[in-house]
Amino acid sequence: MSLPPEKATELKQIIHEQLNRMNVHSKIREVLAETIKDELGDESHNFSEEDLIKALRRRGIIDDVMKELHFLEDGLSREFTSTPKPAIHFVDKEPRTLKKTNIDPSRRYLHLQVLGGKAFLEHLQELDPLPGQVCSTFTLSLHFRNQRFRSKPIPCACEPDFQDGFLLEVHKDSLGDASRMADATTLLSICDPIQLVLIKTDTSGETTLVASHFLEWRSVLGVDRGVTSLAVELQGVGAECKIPVGVLNVKLELYPPLTQTLSPEIVNTQLTLERQKTAEKERLFLVYAKQWWREYLQIRPSHNSRLVKIFAQDENGVNRPVCSYVRSLRAGRLLDTPRQAARFVNVLGYEKAPVVGGGGKQEQWCTMLAFLCRNKGDCEDHCTLLCSLLLGFGLDAYVCVGTKGRGVAHTWVMTYGTDGAVTFWESLTGQRYVHKPINPDDPPLVEQPKPLYPYKTIGCLFNHQRFLANCQPSDSVDLCVFDLNDESRWKPMSEEAIKSICSPGSTPSLPLFPPLCSSLLDSAAESNEIELQLRVLVTEHRKVMFSFHYTMTTQKNVRNTKLF
Repeated sequence: MSLPPEKATELKQIIHEQLNRMNVHSKIREVLAETIKDELGDESHNFSEEDLIKALRRRGIIDDVMKELHFLEDGLSREFTSTPKPAIHFVDKEPRTLKKTNIDPSRRYLHLQVLGGKAFLEHLQELDPLPGQVCSTFTLSLHFRNQRFRSKPIPCACEPDFQDGFLLEVHKDSLGDASRMADATTLLSICDPIQLVLIKTDTSGETTLVASHFLEWRSVLGVDRGVTSLAVELQGVGAECKIPVGVLNVKLELYPPLTQTLSPEIVNTQLTLERQKTAEKERLFLVYAKQWWREYLQIRPSHNSRLVKIFAQDENGVNRPVCSYVRSLRAGRLLDTPRQAARFVNVLGYEKAPVVGGGGKQEQWCTMLAFLCRNKGDCEDHCTLLCSLLLGFGLDAYVCVGTKGRGVAHTWVMTYGTDGAVTFWESLTGQRYVHKPINPDDPPLVEQPKPLYPYKTIGCLFNHQRFLANCQPSDSVDLCVFDLNDESRWKPMSEEAIKSICSPGSTPSLPLFPPLCSSLLDSAAESNEIELQLRVLVTEHRKVMFSFHYTMTTQKNVRNTKLF
């Protein structure tokens, strides 16, 4: 491989810095001095470069240097070779190259390999695509304890050729435990599942959520050598949540292996106890929610017609408290301001949950990973994401459930300022509205504020810690007073009850929120490409307009000439 001069200089500089970091020069001087003194004695005048190399090899210094430079060499070969990336919708027939990575020897890792799939019967009749042919693709996304991964797109088939591996870091989040290697007991106490989301992308770029599955990985703790293989059956989503869509062949392996494995009985007992504990928490919360609802109806019988949403179904058809769909989410350096967060949520696509047949809207509140991987969702998905981001910026944000024009059910986001100012955020457009309530008891001559927002009624609002139902005489947004601490206007749920079922780690069935990832696109290159395309379009438009005006002027002159 021939490198340009500037790349060769850069490579030399990187190797020089690596040698300085390993303190290789001082080691060579020490070996040289000791070899001359101890081994050669009076024959030091015959000391050659070959003798020095042998001495360094005996001390293991050369092997250490080559091991350190091995990963560097691998990264540089990928950097200096300008192999174009295959398009996401094209079949890539080139052999896959495994990427090497540095592993912290003080950490425990779980290596998850996806070794193909089978029984995706929806694609039974599809033929194998030709090389370079545009086709629909499968993409598998994965989330585990603040770690996100995505597989390479592969052609849709009855037996899709998934061949990907993901290295997951496993450790406790408690203070001081992150730097220690997790033993078998510690691993058994980590109840977070691995969420797998399968996305189908058709030839036009439209994405469809195929399956969302929570994988229990701790069965690997009860097998010899920490290696096990699983056949993961994926279920459909929405109305098809009970119908299998395919099977993934998964291999789990612990690095390094456990010195002492647990018995399968211990692992199964722990999982059974966790399921029983989760079921008991959910039962107690359901009992409390029913009692709370009866108290709410006793205030005013007309409350039965208000949109007070306590539970919502996710893509797997599981009823979950709405508070569990919201959590404080920090965007780091990806989003600088709340306005940017609203813009980010706004550009995500809007699509109602698909429904088979008529009968109204299909309810489906997606988990955060499914929504982000699909890159589109319903208004509830947009609102829960926007509310989570605003909470991450330190704002007192809530998701509002109510109606807009013509009584259509709708959700939006509200922020409550320290001075009592109320601001509505429309997640689908990014617009903001300041709420000023109308006082119906004011004299007719008093000028009332004219609302600019499209919202008509509000039944309840919630975030990850609070749930409040509107118990004012009127549920009209224009007349509502948003004094959330006034229990005569807003009936709250117990924060302890919400915390018992919705706080992070309270129940293994609730997935953690995935982190946001930066875009894979080069923004500068994309901006330049768009600018070039716009220049071409403007030039073509000017040519057409010039030709049109020239033709019209010529025809007008010809008519004037004929008149005279």
